[in-house]
Amino acid sequence: MTESNPADTASPMAPPPAPAPASAHKSWADEADDEAAEQTNATPSSTSETAQSSSSLNLNDLSIDENKKPPKLLDDPDDSNIQTVTSSETPYTSAATFEELNLSPELLKGLYVEMKFQKPSKIQAISLPMILNPPHKDLIAQAHNGSGKTTCFVLGMLSRVDPKQQAPQALCICPTRELAIQNTEVLRKMGKYTGISSECAIPTDSRVDLSVAKRAPVMAQVIIGTPGTIKKWMSYKKLGVTRLKILVFDEADQMLAEDGFKDDSLRIMKEIEKFNSNCQVLLFSATFNDTVKNFVSRTVKMDHNKLFVKKEELSLDAVKQYKVRCPDELSKIEVIKDYIFEIGENVGQTIIFVRTRESAKSLHTALVDLGYEVTSIQGALSHEERDKIVKEFKDGLTQVLISTDVLARGFDQQEVNLVINYDLPVKHTPERTREREPDYEVYLHRVGRAGRFGRKGAVFNLICGERDENLMSKIVNHFGCHVTEVQEKSVEDYKRALKEAGLLQ
Repeated sequence: MTESNPADTASPMAPPPAPAPASAHKSWADEADDEAAEQTNATPSSTSETAQSSSSLNLNDLSIDENKKPPKLLDDPDDSNIQTVTSSETPYTSAATFEELNLSPELLKGLYVEMKFQKPSKIQAISLPMILNPPHKDLIAQAHNGSGKTTCFVLGMLSRVDPKQQAPQALCICPTRELAIQNTEVLRKMGKYTGISSECAIPTDSRVDLSVAKRAPVMAQVIIGTPGTIKKWMSYKKLGVTRLKILVFDEADQMLAEDGFKDDSLRIMKEIEKFNSNCQVLLFSATFNDTVKNFVSRTVKMDHNKLFVKKEELSLDAVKQYKVRCPDELSKIEVIKDYIFEIGENVGQTIIFVRTRESAKSLHTALVDLGYEVTSIQGALSHEERDKIVKEFKDGLTQVLISTDVLARGFDQQEVNLVINYDLPVKHTPERTREREPDYEVYLHRVGRAGRFGRKGAVFNLICGERDENLMSKIVNHFGCHVTEVQEKSVEDYKRALKEAGLLQ
């Protein structure tokens, strides 16, 4: 991407200060985000918002100073590494500028003034003409974390909406409430001058909010939410789908996976098809395994388009990866406290990924007791707690966030330069299985939280025992990446690693 503020979310912030002493403990993480259960038992949020129209739009004032272009981003793939498969003989021309996409003046102003974009990234340049131009064919798109996927489908939704028609016309489904809220924020920022209304469909506290049966019908033009809530709104006939022009699945591999939200996603798609067979379907994700690829190819219309970054380009080279051998759990905490935090105290925010509540409890307690400002997020927290913790972290009020994989996907925070894999991600298998397999997609997504949008980043994998050694070895072989070993108690090794990652002078 070549954007002056290369973010798909909020405006950048100044680098935050070093961790400060904490006064109270927060909840710690759980093994998995129980989003499906939450959605079944909760009622929807009602956070509709209508953007204000611009009184004057002078596009000549939006010109870009050629001398102030930012450097090329690390994770923007070269054109030759993007594979496209277009159906029939529909011609698509890559867009060098946003003007070539025939966007409205209001949308162009949003892109330039609010989003601070200069021109489309490689992924956007190739995919947006496929999305925006008739005959509006379905699209399966897979590309790097941070390459601008969110802009592709958000711009696609905003472009297809008729602002004069007060009814749902675009629907985006996300696996977690955090991602749904984040995408809604992006849409409202990008569409600030369009007058297009939006609503975020996520679970909320049933003791406070109206039941679905009592709420008014949805009139917002764009709906972004989680599958359980959206399905519930549709089943109560509160969310009409007859006028839908575009349906988006963000993190589509999880939305359509057997152990993800496949059943809810299929029900939603089938309900829409009953009333609206012409609705364009967009499937976006950073990872698509072969099983999901085959499934979505059968699910979308036969004459759909495809866009994939070559597998070898889904590398992790943009972020420097390291491994630290730790003899026991206590040593992991000491490595984080005495070396990574001590040496890298001014490098930005940190996300520590854990697998279980037990592994997080000792880490959280130890770091808070040692005076660090630490918060934790996981699926068992209340909706209000989760929203508060994410907002505090995004606002830079807290510097260290312990998280289960609820935030592994799609979470955009520019100041995150460090990711620590306290536990390596593994696929869910029976407990008695002798050898556990790493979850490669989750590892890729976790690493993608550091160095977002081409910024510098480092990942430290804490290896404890033979099982972790085997998991790390399989990850290295799968991605063909280089993971440098850092000696557990070598100050010079940590300094060298952070300098290599561009985080220390």
